[in-house]
Amino acid sequence: MTYQESPREKLIKKGAVALTDIELLQVMVGNGSEANDDKQIAKNLNTLIQKIGAECLTVEDIKTVKGLGDCKASAIIASMEFWRRRLTKQTAPLIDSPESAAEQFDFIKDKRQEHFALLTLDGARRLIQCRTITIGTLTSSLVHPREVFSPAIEDRAASIIIGHNHPSGMLDISEQDREVSKCIKKAGELLGIRLDDHLIVSEAGYVSAI
Repeated sequence: MTYQESPREKLIKKGAVALTDIELLQVMVGNGSEANDDKQIAKNLNTLIQKIGAECLTVEDIKTVKGLGDCKASAIIASMEFWRRRLTKQTAPLIDSPESAAEQFDFIKDKRQEHFALLTLDGARRLIQCRTITIGTLTSSLVHPREVFSPAIEDRAASIIIGHNHPSGMLDISEQDREVSKCIKKAGELLGIRLDDHLIVSEAGYVSAI
């Protein structure tokens, strides 16, 4: 009988580039079971990834594959997220200060109408996307939590930063601004999406409304 090296042995000898997609998943899966060996589990997992998309995969999705439980599913998701962050590190800006957030809101600071914008961030505080949520009148813009969190949920954001401009150029914080901060923060706590900041911007600079 010819001995066939396992994917793990193949990886050690030849490097990860020598493995097929299924073999890479076998290494991630580890040992299988009598009912499902590691290769079959890897094939089923690969089918699931192709169907759902790696970027949308959750722990619960992976657990639908027979032979994968909480521990292994969590490890697979963590591994994929770790390398996703490393691979996007050079292109996705790190939003780790009010200054870096304010830079993303430069496009609304000189608008003649009030624009309400949203930054969605991943767990490493890297920018996922910047969106304009609403555009108001010369003096005001109304925003509802669902308009903020619908795209945040779609982006699978860990946290958000909201911002709006004051067409007057003044950086005074109104009671309405503070109420918006409180409302969005409270809604985020229920959804598990943290509100990191609420910035008011103008050509004169920026100020936090939290």
